[in-house]
Amino acid sequence: MLRKLLILGVLAGTSTSIPIVYQSNPQILDNLLKSAVGARPTAEPQTELDLVAVRDRPATPQPLGRKVVVTADARGHFTSAFKLNGRQVDGMIDTGATLVAINSSTARRIGISLNASDFRHTVNTANGAIKAAVVTIDRLQIGKITVDGVQAVVLDDKALRTNLIGLSFLQRLQKYQVENGALLLVQ
Repeated sequence: MLRKLLILGVLAGTSTSIPIVYQSNPQILDNLLKSAVGARPTAEPQTELDLVAVRDRPATPQPLGRKVVVTADARGHFTSAFKLNGRQVDGMIDTGATLVAINSSTARRIGISLNASDFRHTVNTANGAIKAAVVTIDRLQIGKITVDGVQAVVLDDKALRTNLIGLSFLQRLQKYQVENGALLLVQ
């Protein structure tokens, strides 16, 4: 019952946040919609946005040309090392997250400077409603896969301990799919 309420809360919060984000920057949603129409993912997106920290050691991605395979950890999560704006960052691939989500510390490490006034968007998460800043990551890499201009949200360190790689990155790939306990990314 609690899980259903949590999922309902996340969906309700997300749907109420969309008009706010659209009013502040209409290009964000336009770009997301264009990328969603252009990419047909083969994996079923999850309905829950999980912003809980994952402390397992990230798996090393196995590059296969412009393909990367990330094996699931003991909890079934796909964690890996990424490069955001050229800096190595650990993160979890979350097909249920609409955008890439990073914490404030990571944003500073990758060269994104934010003021308190930038955190003007309200985002409902598993941890409740929090303020977020919408940013663009210049370059996101995993293995030999590189995507430029990835939309993301920045959350407070207390609200997000593990960086999440969501659909704003995944939908820009040729495909992503789960098979035999591994996530295949193809560009």
